[in-house]
Amino acid sequence: MTYTLCVPCLLGLEGPIADELRRLNMSDVRAENGRVYFAGSEIDIARANICLRQGERVMIELGCFEATDFDALYDGVRALPWESVIPADGAFPVKGHSLNSQLASERYCQRNIKAAVAARLGAAYGLRRMPETGALYQIQFAIMKNRVSMCIDTTGAGLHKRGYRPAHNAAPLKETMAAALVGFSRYKGKGDFCDPFCGSGTIAIEAALIAKNRAPGLAREFTAMTWPQAPRELWGSARQEARAKEFSGDYHIFASDIDPRAVALARENAERAGVADCISFSVADATKFDRRTERGIIVTNPPYGERIMDKSECERLYAEFGSAWRAAGGWKLYILSAHTEFERAFGQAAVKKRKLYNGMIKCDLFMYF
Repeated sequence: MTYTLCVPCLLGLEGPIADELRRLNMSDVRAENGRVYFAGSEIDIARANICLRQGERVMIELGCFEATDFDALYDGVRALPWESVIPADGAFPVKGHSLNSQLASERYCQRNIKAAVAARLGAAYGLRRMPETGALYQIQFAIMKNRVSMCIDTTGAGLHKRGYRPAHNAAPLKETMAAALVGFSRYKGKGDFCDPFCGSGTIAIEAALIAKNRAPGLAREFTAMTWPQAPRELWGSARQEARAKEFSGDYHIFASDIDPRAVALARENAERAGVADCISFSVADATKFDRRTERGIIVTNPPYGERIMDKSECERLYAEFGSAWRAAGGWKLYILSAHTEFERAFGQAAVKKRKLYNGMIKCDLFMYF
């Protein structure tokens, strides 16, 4: 069966995710604000979940419609073909959000949608009450300016949950965002790569996975693996296909931090990810940045005064690191910060900037070539 599939994402990553899907040979790829759509079957659901680096999850969109009151919401939801995905015994809890819409109460939206889906499925299967004893079909609704999108989640825990980072430092960067930063740098495994503020090692680990072309979802489970229409053999085929595309080589990836505990944690995470042999870890002060090679790529996410350090401390750190980076010479730099005066503190205007969101924090990716 061919579904309309969508990948919700952090704002600013729609274009890169669309490119990822095209490289996976997905059909009808189109990017919208905060989502990327494509068409695919059950095997494409498996491939997208296993291989996507930057998206948050993969969902089946059953339909979209306008609703300004609860009667319209109920009728719109009941008109959708839920029985084409959810079997007679499927469990279908409902969650979602409503923004800038007349249907402001998410709790009442949830109840209304649940009742409409139950009525549709009951009529389709000839049941007065749905048992919900089978596989999970998590329903996700999104209402924006009275426009309702109704989806079923195929992923479960978000795609950033790779499985290699059970513990993290005080201000973790999502794995999906880390992969996006590496993607913007165009690092593919050639030359030197460095993160001098490595924290729990996420950027360096994602760089190693990209260098090896290793699919990030190989070692984890997904909700749709329990669905009868997507048997485990299908997922095994998708994993085998992904493994066949892996590379091997000698990679020069360096990760350092001034905190020995962070470095130890980063090394443990890299071991869980199976890429510890690709990364050289060290305890080092980023403000004394000194590499033996003359050129390479730095991708990093230093503190920016939101959760670690205050803003004046961050500005001193930026200034000292900026001086060390300029003295090193030849290194391209991609640095993520939410500090509104970053370039002034760093001592140099960026060649390019890109607006991104690290969770709910509005940031800029400053690029220096």
